[in-house]
Amino acid sequence: MTTEMEQKSPPPTSHGIRISHETVEEVDYESLPANSSLVANLSAGAFAGIMEHTVMFPIDAIKTRVQMKKHSSLPRGIIASVSKIASTEGGRVLWRGVSSVVLGAGPAHAVYFSVFENSKTALVNTFTNNYNSQLITDQNYPVIAALSGICATLASDALMTPFDVVKQRMQADKTVPKLNLPQMARHLYASEGLYTFYVSYPTTLLMSIPFAAINFGVYEWTASILNPNHNYDPLMHCISGGVSGALAAAVTTPLDCIKTALQTKGLASDPGVRNSRGIKDATIALYRQSGYSAFLRGLRPRIIFNIPSTAISWTAYEMAKAYFFNAQF
Repeated sequence: MTTEMEQKSPPPTSHGIRISHETVEEVDYESLPANSSLVANLSAGAFAGIMEHTVMFPIDAIKTRVQMKKHSSLPRGIIASVSKIASTEGGRVLWRGVSSVVLGAGPAHAVYFSVFENSKTALVNTFTNNYNSQLITDQNYPVIAALSGICATLASDALMTPFDVVKQRMQADKTVPKLNLPQMARHLYASEGLYTFYVSYPTTLLMSIPFAAINFGVYEWTASILNPNHNYDPLMHCISGGVSGALAAAVTTPLDCIKTALQTKGLASDPGVRNSRGIKDATIALYRQSGYSAFLRGLRPRIIFNIPSTAISWTAYEMAKAYFFNAQF
């Protein structure tokens, strides 16, 4: 006969953790463990950022060209635009600038998601009764998530904006097709100065703040409906991310048009755009070009880009969180 001490040990959970009968503690993957390292948080964000920007990069290239008036001869359909560019310039041109995205998106999104998680936990602890001692909380608060997304944007855009400028110039400028990333950066610095790398930063923030607020807020709200138990469900993460990305992209397209005008003004044939020094100048120049329709250029490819890219970003981030959870237990 077995003694009480020799009773059969409890079965492991799905994460390989044995839970005693006396103390049953539900383990939630969506919250990284309390002893999770900063490296784990940063790595999850970096992985999500690189996946988001690289997979749909050709669509982003189409969006950049559509928003530039001198490329208005492109067909209206995205597939037709891809076919025309590939046939006239070669398929590789649609991937020009991807190196800048990979180099910048990894660190920028590492900061982005790390600041988001820590800001969310701090705000939850400050403004709710659900105190959490961990660095990351899995509780759903759409408004707090939106505010945390704004904090994340302020930090990450300062790092990402120069890389975004180089990326858009490589996407749009056919006059220097052989310049690689370092050469393009030196070319911009020599011809337009250091200012050109941050001329669009205020506009980027003006666009990214509502984008992040909508993205994080709608994602949390959608996830709370589709996945109320916070289980690891890639399909639900994907759907929630796609919905939040589509809405955020549609609302912020006018600001993205202004940002693109500022980041590519060195290539503009319109004197008003070329001489723009900030948001006001670029807004006036675009309105004089085509009226209100100038602020809706690239709406379709922007939405089509952001639905899968945001879905991929959230799914990749949640997957990385689940991986680091399992790795640490």
